[in-house]
Amino acid sequence: MPFKQVTIIGTGLIGGSLGLALKKRRLAGRIIGCDRAPVLERAQDCGAIDSGSTNPADAVRGSDLVVLATPVIPILDLVARLGPALPPKTLVTDVGSTKAEIVKRAAKSFGRNAGQRFLAGHPMAGKEHAGVEFADADLFEGAAWFFTPLPGQNVHAGLCGEFVHCAEKMGAKIAVVDPAEHDRICAWISHLPQMISTALAATLVDEFGPDAPVLDIGGRALREMTRISGSPYSMCVTSPSPTRRIWPTRCINSNNASPTSAKIWTRSNWRTNSSAPTS
Repeated sequence: MPFKQVTIIGTGLIGGSLGLALKKRRLAGRIIGCDRAPVLERAQDCGAIDSGSTNPADAVRGSDLVVLATPVIPILDLVARLGPALPPKTLVTDVGSTKAEIVKRAAKSFGRNAGQRFLAGHPMAGKEHAGVEFADADLFEGAAWFFTPLPGQNVHAGLCGEFVHCAEKMGAKIAVVDPAEHDRICAWISHLPQMISTALAATLVDEFGPDAPVLDIGGRALREMTRISGSPYSMCVTSPSPTRRIWPTRCINSNNASPTSAKIWTRSNWRTNSSAPTS
């Protein structure tokens, strides 16, 4: 068992799935969650964590692994706050969807031994639904898991290597890439498709209203194109500016419409009226 106690800050879909995956494969002993109280209760009910705390400083006490599973901006803040306070033998890793700014902040916050204390990561896994209720112990099976080294860091050495090995045991395919290259790749293959889907769904809502049965009419192609518009987009919305500069402006400007766009994917919100085609 590589890690005796693990703290997961952010027990949503990814954090909850990580807790379940670690437990299923016996890769960790006790798992502590950190989130809002109602989220922690749900995470404990589904078995993703053993106990929880709403205070990060309390949650990380005694852990030899801390996973930051929040959106990117909170990760940057947590790295700055926890880095100087954690014991040298505690490894911190993250799941943020952009890496350049996180790596830069970690190098500053963890100091000379940053390469032994912080491992920047990004599992390319998820669902179109958010929340620990949808957590899955096998979510990472077959998924790419990026690790983006700090300057001079060997991600396969020491505690970093232990966690990389854990990711492999969870079924992930490991990819080690430069942080800037990671951000360029993910802007095109992950963030841009999310923004396009969101923009299309938001436009359909604006044009036809949230209750129009457009997905029934449009068929499978439209459903597939708008499916991910209902997924959590905070990872993209709160990404640092270097990655934002890669995105087309029109996609960025569609962010504010995303909560509305989710309505078009939720079947319970459709009401077929007498003028609409039925099948």
